[in-house]
Amino acid sequence: MPDYVQALERAASYLDAEQRAMLRRAWAVGAAAHAGQTRKSGEPYITHPVAVAQVLAEQGLDVETLVAAILHDTIEDTPLTRAEVAAQFGETVAELVDGVTKLDKVRFANRQEAAAESFRKMLLAMSRDLRVILIKLADRLHNMRTLGAQSPEARRRIAIETLEIYAPIAQRLGMNLLKAELQDLGFRALHPWRHAVIEKRIRSQPLVRREALAQIEARLAQRLAMEGLEHRLVSRVKAPWSVYTKMRTEGRSFDQVMDVFGFRIVVDTVADCYHALGVVHAAYKPLDGRFRDFIAIPKANGYQSLHTVLFGPYGSPIEVQIRTREMDLIAERGVAAHWAYKTGEQDVGNSAQSRAAAWIANLVESQRGTGSSLEFLENVKVDLFPDEVYLFTPKGDILALPRNATALDFAYAVHTDVGNHAVTARVDKRLAPLRTKLVSGQSVEIITAKSATPSAQWLEFVVTSKARTAIRQQLKQLEHEEAVQLGHYMLDRALGAQGTALDRIPIERLDAFLAENRYSRLEGLLADIALGNRMPAQVAQALAQVSTGDAGSPEPPVAAQERISITGNERGVISFAQCCQPIPRDPIMGYHTAGKGIVVHRLDCPNVAEYRKSPERWVPVDWAREVAGNFNVSIRIEVENRPGVLAQVAAAVARAESNIDKVEYLERDSSIAVLRFGIEVTDERHLDEVIRGVRRLRVVQGVQRG
Repeated sequence: MPDYVQALERAASYLDAEQRAMLRRAWAVGAAAHAGQTRKSGEPYITHPVAVAQVLAEQGLDVETLVAAILHDTIEDTPLTRAEVAAQFGETVAELVDGVTKLDKVRFANRQEAAAESFRKMLLAMSRDLRVILIKLADRLHNMRTLGAQSPEARRRIAIETLEIYAPIAQRLGMNLLKAELQDLGFRALHPWRHAVIEKRIRSQPLVRREALAQIEARLAQRLAMEGLEHRLVSRVKAPWSVYTKMRTEGRSFDQVMDVFGFRIVVDTVADCYHALGVVHAAYKPLDGRFRDFIAIPKANGYQSLHTVLFGPYGSPIEVQIRTREMDLIAERGVAAHWAYKTGEQDVGNSAQSRAAAWIANLVESQRGTGSSLEFLENVKVDLFPDEVYLFTPKGDILALPRNATALDFAYAVHTDVGNHAVTARVDKRLAPLRTKLVSGQSVEIITAKSATPSAQWLEFVVTSKARTAIRQQLKQLEHEEAVQLGHYMLDRALGAQGTALDRIPIERLDAFLAENRYSRLEGLLADIALGNRMPAQVAQALAQVSTGDAGSPEPPVAAQERISITGNERGVISFAQCCQPIPRDPIMGYHTAGKGIVVHRLDCPNVAEYRKSPERWVPVDWAREVAGNFNVSIRIEVENRPGVLAQVAAAVARAESNIDKVEYLERDSSIAVLRFGIEVTDERHLDEVIRGVRRLRVVQGVQRG
């Protein structure tokens, strides 16, 4: 038996004899299937999947996962079929193998799109069985270990993908040992010179520093022993990637990154953790504000530990982590601890696994509403680099959100429906806007209303992928519903001019028209009419002719044109022209524009003369009795050119309770300046108030809309 198979068996020695026999059988089947195939290094291809299985065996995974790892490339790259795998090793193994099968045979526009779609499929497979991602991570780890055979371009691409996607996934799943190796190998492949320099500096730390560490270790061990605490004290050194990222993000040199070294104290119970914390704080003074209790409030990936930073000798800060044996196992293996370690009836990995499963479920829910794989991948990256804040629901439950998350992100984290109907929030029992950024420890309650709906402005301040995806999905749904409603109105009005109505068109005739024009449903035709992609008069004429069976054009009766009321709550189907910026109380007209729907213009807009040439595209519109919302408008202001003028004008606009969107200088000389302010107003009266307030300023010589 080859050495690499013996190495796998040694790593999987925790399996019973029957399971080890199944493992050998999987190797035999895999070796036969991959016979004649080699890696770029020249080794037989089967060495790779066996090495992947060995990585997983070292994590203590079950036999089905190890067998699936050995066979993970067979379905795609060899004659072996999924049915044959299922017949020989069971449906679970076949499902796992199928989950990690790559998408090499699918054609994509570019490599980036292929990677994004492959990642998307991987998450869907993860949602069915978490072990799929464990195999994928082990596969990536072995590929990184053997990256030398690849071309420089391939090494760089694979290293970037590893650092941006796979290492953060391992971290999110709590698998810190695997994450650390992926980061180190990725850093070494991407920046070999930087990696070598930092690694050498870490190894060649001054003797004084190393002696100080030995002194600290001895002192801590002595104090813990005197307190009768059974413990394991381990000194640890930061990895080159960790040092490099700290240098880069904080703009420090290597000598300024002082907490390169630290200690981990592993004890028996949670009570011992807090006892040990008191011991180390008595031995060395802690740094103010650097204590973190991840036992009381675990990280989203299940990680638990006490973190503190001590003042060491020579002024060097020393980081100390304190945890139980079970916490240490979860910190190193994350979700894999579920299979590797059990204590009584309670799986210590359950916390990590349930948190990971919840995270994946959220991602899967998000991807269903995302059209583009690349957009989905960008959304996921937000969740992979969390720097989390921990928040409390009114019932005392804890939610973890990324740093800079807002109250609206919290609402969507509670439930999509809560987010979609959110109105405002109570943060620590005080009313706060939905855009309020949250900090750890706050209690958040979301106030909802059934009539409330998402706004496009929400996308400007939410940070979580779940919130962003849900808002986009809901806005598209609302726009579609509004488009269908408006299209129905416009087609009915056009059919009225033909002497008929939509409900009088025979259903078989309507279906024939839809089929001829490739619409699966009437809603698609109505939405296209509203968006200006089809003219309602032409559709009405065709349907009216079909319904009467008359090939000629019937003489349409003159129908009174009912006006469309503009309420200010329109979403996409009705928009306001930027050329003239209509606001409530302005005389207006609507122009049916292809792809944009109805664009509202002022009747005195310079472009209206051109639009008169296409009267069939005119749509009667008017302002509703009650109009809500803010409308963009510009004012042109002539002022004396002297210091402080801009601030005076801005203050006057603000006093009139108007927001300023933008300011630009149109003209400027030694004595006079002409400014254009883009502002928001509710209607024409509000605009008049703003103009009056600005005119009162002594420095202002003239104000007009423009």
